[in-house]
Amino acid sequence: LNSPLCLRSLGLSPSLSFLASLSFSGLTRSSSFLGITNVLFLFNSFLQLNILPSFGFLFDIDGVLVRGKTPIPAAKTAFQKLVNSQGQFLVPVVFVTNAGNCLRQKKADQLSHLLGVPVSKQVMMSHSPLRMFKRYHEKCVLVSGQGPLLDIARDLGFCQPITIETLREKHPLLDVVDHDRRPNVLVSVYFCFKILSVVLFGEPVRWETNLQLIIDVLLTSGYPGNPYHRENYPHIPVLACNMDLMWVAEAQSPRFGHGTFMVCLENIYKKITGKDLKYEVLMGKPSKLTYQYAEYLIRAQAAERQWKQPIQTLYAVGDNLMTDVYGANLYNRYLEENSRKDNSWENELASAAAAHCRSVLVCTGVYNPHAEVPLDTRESITETVFHGHRDFRFDPGLVEPDHIVPDVDAAVDLVFQLENFAPN
Repeated sequence: LNSPLCLRSLGLSPSLSFLASLSFSGLTRSSSFLGITNVLFLFNSFLQLNILPSFGFLFDIDGVLVRGKTPIPAAKTAFQKLVNSQGQFLVPVVFVTNAGNCLRQKKADQLSHLLGVPVSKQVMMSHSPLRMFKRYHEKCVLVSGQGPLLDIARDLGFCQPITIETLREKHPLLDVVDHDRRPNVLVSVYFCFKILSVVLFGEPVRWETNLQLIIDVLLTSGYPGNPYHRENYPHIPVLACNMDLMWVAEAQSPRFGHGTFMVCLENIYKKITGKDLKYEVLMGKPSKLTYQYAEYLIRAQAAERQWKQPIQTLYAVGDNLMTDVYGANLYNRYLEENSRKDNSWENELASAAAAHCRSVLVCTGVYNPHAEVPLDTRESITETVFHGHRDFRFDPGLVEPDHIVPDVDAAVDLVFQLENFAPN
């Protein structure tokens, strides 16, 4: 029994087999009952180590793995523990970012370069769940944001995307805030397509142009050259990605994010119509849809690697209480309450299978571990400024992380310990 070969037949990795064999060799030199008990306890612990993952990681990117374009030192150390010598991940991993101004593969290439590990299908952008909304893919959709919008939209499956700039060219009389961009000659270009939905990918460059033309589309039921018809309510569907009010860049103070643009759009629409702008769906953290799609990608990775062990727990590692922690805890509540209602977009996915989603907060980004914490959080709720989206309510229980660690390397060590995981 004390040969490494025999011990490996019990499922132990070579390193654990070697240690166990040394322990049993020592048993021949010690006849004390205490020595036997300790060795058997040690061997039993070896047998209880898990060599197949029953969990997966959801990693935020900025503030957890990188700051700007610079990798956080702990990230490379962490990912050396997460891949084998062939560069394959030892556990299912999804990188979940609220960014949406580039193609998924470009973000994957950036991560591969920064972390020194091969990354491809593991990246999830804020707009990635739009792949499920196939009923919109064949329709004419207006897309708002910046970056390669048409490439992004087509990569997601949209066949007839139209940018704000194209719409402006077709209807040059609509964009008149900037006097220098007003047409010198009154012209009208015939535009035969009816816009059937609006997709908000991220904050645009010219906010006044995007706000004006999106309002035109909503108040004319997709014919922006026509007069407003305020009785057309509800308006055509609006699908929005990335609700971040602000984000941290190189400046000393946070900068406006897409959530700020959405606040402007919502308030302009309500001021004109007296009614609330409605969203068909909101994507990006902390939305439930984002975590459900991330779980779908985790399960797909496990199936591709032929890991038979069911994925029971998701560990969401992030640096922001209002997005990463709030979203993970919200999804955990959804999983534990088993309140899985049939939604049309959920038909594209298999039912959620995980039992838990645990939030792990790191101290390398937005979160400041040295900030003063009120003694009575209940009394401070009324003084808290909630930066979440209008359609999400503030719940103090949802911004309490399950674990707080210094950095992502400590997060990986913690999860391996919690799961009693020993990669083979």
